Amino acid sequence: MIFNDTYFMKMAFREAEIALEKDEIPVGAVVVLNNMVIGRGHNLTQTLQDVTAHAEMQAITAATNHIGAKYLNDCTLYVTLEPCVMCAGAIGWAQLGKLVYGATDPKKGFSLIKHNILHPKTLVTGGIMEEECSQILTEFFNKKRK
Repeated sequence: MIFNDTYFMKMAFREAEIALEKDEIPVGAVVVLNNMVIGRGHNLTQTLQDVTAHAEMQAITAATNHIGAKYLNDCTLYVTLEPCVMCAGAIGWAQLGKLVYGATDPKKGFSLIKHNILHPKTLVTGGIMEEECSQILTEFFNKKRK
């Protein structure tokens, strides 16, 4: 089996599909350590009535609980949408080793701010499964606007 960014992004995309089934904004995330998923999450902001219940936050909390530590510097976070500033701050505080995201977020993505809020050693890769990750969000919001 080949473990690469696309393989794990497909797992994050499955989390986005679970969010969609719950009528949540379809964003999903997984945290990986040594080719093993140690945390997963999807948006739960409506379900929990909690604006901080983003997919990344759910996955980071699950991962830190799994390893029993607050730092995830040997881990990679895969998320279907570019993290917002709040989530990027959490990624920075968790000192994640790598961030991989699918679709960019031109309205609320962390890359809109001028200063890097991620940990300085965090590697960033964007655009993995970008088309699929963008499409599920576009379709969700189009249905909401009808």
